[in-house]
Amino acid sequence: MVLWHLATTVWGVSGILLPKPADVLRELIAELKAGRFLGDLRVTLFELVAAFAVSSTAGIATGYFLSRSRYLIRVFDPLFSGIYAIPAILFFPLYVLFFGLGPESKIAMGITISFFPIALNTMAGFGNVEKIFIIAARSMGCSNYHLFRWVLLPAAFPVILTGLRIGLILAFLSILGSETIGSFSGLGHRIVALAEGMDTARMFAYIAFAVVIAMILNVVVTFLEARGRRA
Repeated sequence: MVLWHLATTVWGVSGILLPKPADVLRELIAELKAGRFLGDLRVTLFELVAAFAVSSTAGIATGYFLSRSRYLIRVFDPLFSGIYAIPAILFFPLYVLFFGLGPESKIAMGITISFFPIALNTMAGFGNVEKIFIIAARSMGCSNYHLFRWVLLPAAFPVILTGLRIGLILAFLSILGSETIGSFSGLGHRIVALAEGMDTARMFAYIAFAVVIAMILNVVVTFLEARGRRA
């Protein structure tokens, strides 16, 4: 912030390229008071909720199913890790081709990027439960349901929560990035539209707003993760 202030007030950086922090703050307050961000925020959050709901359900179900077999873990763990390392944003033009410029392509991109950390963490959580706990539960006549409810799930839950936290943040970032590439609405689309109109003060205000949203999401899911670990 200090360097930003010095660049715009002392070092003579053009306000067209980099507006003053005070101007950005003024625009941010004005946008918040007027509520002009609500429409774009609603679109982005809808895409995030839809993408995370699908990816978390599919990721947890897939991870649990694969974790039941050591052979499947050895096959799919490196496979999922390799796919996860590929920059999925490269395939966004194909998503636009298949789903269009509406929310569907952003939801699909969010699902793709957030699925793999959730599935990998779920697989690791259930696959690394100590065998002695399972043997002890079976020796006491534990059914499959009670084994899952009282042994497997409590042991794997902290690792699953970490995967969900990572998946949620990645889904939000991928949706924002997708909106900047091709979209009719959303926070990312608004930022690009303001940049094209050279309204840099409002553009930086929306960037700051998106950063605050990301920070709030991270704080909330980190708090829930900590509560889940203690439970």
